[in-house]
Amino acid sequence: MKPRLVFVHGVGGPRNAATELDEWLRALATGAAAAGHSRRIPDLLHGKALDIRFAYYGDLFFDGGAQGVAPQGDAVDADTETLVELLLDSVDERLLEPENEHEARVLRRARSQLAPEGDQQGAGDVLRRALSSANTLLALPGLRRVGGWASARMMVHRLGQVRRYLARCDTDGSGLSLDRRIRDLVAKDLNPSGPTIVVAHSLGTVVTFEALHEHTGVVPLLVTLGSPIGMRTAVGPRMRPQPLRVPAAVSAWLNFWDRDDFIVGQPQLERFVAANAASVTPVSRRVDSDGAWVHPAAKYLAQPGVAGPVLEALEAVTAI
Repeated sequence: MKPRLVFVHGVGGPRNAATELDEWLRALATGAAAAGHSRRIPDLLHGKALDIRFAYYGDLFFDGGAQGVAPQGDAVDADTETLVELLLDSVDERLLEPENEHEARVLRRARSQLAPEGDQQGAGDVLRRALSSANTLLALPGLRRVGGWASARMMVHRLGQVRRYLARCDTDGSGLSLDRRIRDLVAKDLNPSGPTIVVAHSLGTVVTFEALHEHTGVVPLLVTLGSPIGMRTAVGPRMRPQPLRVPAAVSAWLNFWDRDDFIVGQPQLERFVAANAASVTPVSRRVDSDGAWVHPAAKYLAQPGVAGPVLEALEAVTAI
């Protein structure tokens, strides 16, 4: 059985899995070439040496008529308390070391909108706080419209997918919760009896972490990109199992983060994700991408510091 390379996507609208897989592979090839691995790119990424898969679950967040357009009115999410916590986590993390005074002013204003003085009541008030803050945050370089979210409502709607996953509800006709159905789709693409190298992005890093705790195969390398696992109020404490520990199947874990990626909370995952029995801990590395919108997985994969270790791991498993 061939070794597998599995990509796991993050938040967003319905997508064409084949098109996105092609985009991720092209970005990985760009980064691999820059890292000096041009010779093996055709064999590994476009040949027959690997079983390459794109674990797609995005349609589970949308009904039959949804086309990725942000809903209107209060349909964004009636329960947005967790979303407010997620935004607060991100704002507070960036306030520790703002890039400049302009960014600090934007962050302070957004925080005052998220946690205003006085007694705010009702889901509508919480929703308005989230939308007002999101609109303010769109002034930051990592979130402005070029290549990113077109509006505060779209931003809140997409980030709400993290909340919905962690809510452990939205059961289907057979009684399976949304998070269970998502993990099952990811688990289906993992190799139960051979090596699987996993590259996960955004919400997909949370899904993958939980799915790998139930995985019986071998994962020589787990790569996480733009992960919200480090959000210490809204995400980390709601993940399973607790306390957070590297899944037993994982032999190495590289976590990459960009300073301008607003989705990342505390980027140093090794500070609060414990080692597994084999003493494997996450290793967090910063990358710096160009452009106004750095969160997409392709931005990360095109970095030689990200693609290089992935290609080296792929070479190792195909040589076994």
